[in-house]
Formats: sequence, structure tokens, C-alpha cells
Amino acid sequence: MARYNKIYGGPVEEVKPQVHEAVCTTAVLPGTALVRTSGAFVQANASSKGRMFVAQDNYLAMKGVDDAWPANDRIIGMELLDEQLFRVRVPTGTSITQDAALSVNAAGKFIPATTGTFVVAFANETYNNTSGADQLVSVRAAKGYTFA
Repeated sequence: MARYNKIYGGPVEEVKPQVHEAVCTTAVLPGTALVRTSGAFVQANASSKGRMFVAQDNYLAMKGVDDAWPANDRIIGMELLDEQLFRVRVPTGTSITQDAALSVNAAGKFIPATTGTFVVAFANETYNNTSGADQLVSVRAAKGYTFA
């Protein structure tokens, strides 16, 4: 069971997040990092750099945050903008501390950044994921994307 029921965390005063639609050839869970390649979304990985997106929950089909977008479906990716909050996937067994720099692993999930890795976001809360399943953690995008 997810800790949050929406991927976009606000603020509510701003216009909705910048969203982009593209086909993704693999099934993707909401909160997973994405990049766009040749007009299609692909799951981000540790070597991905540049413009990043987060898979949004499939509210159009009335699906929740734990329901994967099917492979070869047109999915919605929210552009990571630093003035907005997002809930992103953190793998089980991962401990996140507030304000920690986060990078992306091979599965598009967010993990603590290590020296030389590409910082994508900063944690907005502390959470030790010992739940046995991936969980959503609130983050704010890193301004300008930097290296740890």
C-alpha cells in the first residue's frame, strides 16, 4: 500500500505541473523516473542525464499509484521542476533523510546519491523504507541537476 495517493504534491496555487505524453515500451509504475528518447519515454537509469520526468498516476483510467502503466501505452510524464513537489519511487531497504541528494538507479527508482552520481532531486522528508515494497517519498527536483 502506497504512503501517498498522488504523485504530484503541489503547490496547489500553481498551474498543474508541466506534463508530456509519449509511448513507453515497458510497463512503468507511477513515481518512476523517465527520460525521452526519439520521442518515446524510457525508464531512466543511473547513467541518464538531462531533462527528467516522473511517471504520473494514470488518473485517466482511474488507476492508483501502485498500478503500472501497461507496456506500449501512451503515458503521462511530469517534468521535474524545482518549485514543485513530487512523490517518487524509493526501493525497499533504502533509507532516505530529509534534504539528502538523490540519484536514480538502474530501475528508475530514487536512491541516495553517491560521489560522482547525477543528482536529480532532494528529499523533502526522512523515510526508512523497511516496508518490503517500493514506497513513495516526497522530493523537490534539484536545480540545474548537479553531480554529487
